[in-house]
Amino acid sequence: MSALKADDPRIPAIQSTVRVVPNFPKPGIMFQDITTLLLNPKSFKDTVDLFVERYKSKNISVVAGIEARGFIFGPPIALAIGAKFVPLRKPKKLPGKVFRQEYDLEYGSDCLEMHVGAVEPGERAIVVDDLIATGGTLSAAMNLLERAGAEVLECACVIEIPGLKGRERLNGKPVYVLVESQ
Repeated sequence: MSALKADDPRIPAIQSTVRVVPNFPKPGIMFQDITTLLLNPKSFKDTVDLFVERYKSKNISVVAGIEARGFIFGPPIALAIGAKFVPLRKPKKLPGKVFRQEYDLEYGSDCLEMHVGAVEPGERAIVVDDLIATGGTLSAAMNLLERAGAEVLECACVIEIPGLKGRERLNGKPVYVLVESQ
């Protein structure tokens, strides 16, 4: 599901603040840069507000944010809806026991880790990131949470690149996006 279909006047303003950087981080990639969105306080607030409006009445207890840009949007969403924020980190960034999940991305492979005990069985979770491209990162995040016993209700992303068919890797799990890119 996309917020674009709701004809919310905030969506075009948000979309206009996302910068596309060709050939980054390698040739052929059209990088969707949200740092320019963050420079616009109104668009940044509207982005967070749209997610909060969607999740505030859904009894969410966990907002899991994917390093690094999920750390930007996840904490304010979690605070606004009264949920805890669980960081999903790159390898060797969390002390103590962790769950680990490797995955493929559009231009390589990577790994996510989450503290053992950060999520309790039966908790209701959403996963937050800036972008869904091939779906590898979101799939890994969902696997981590589900291994801990959480129920992942949805993934929330600012941007989707539909042509990369990332939703197909999510086994039917809903994805809520604000803007679509090419």
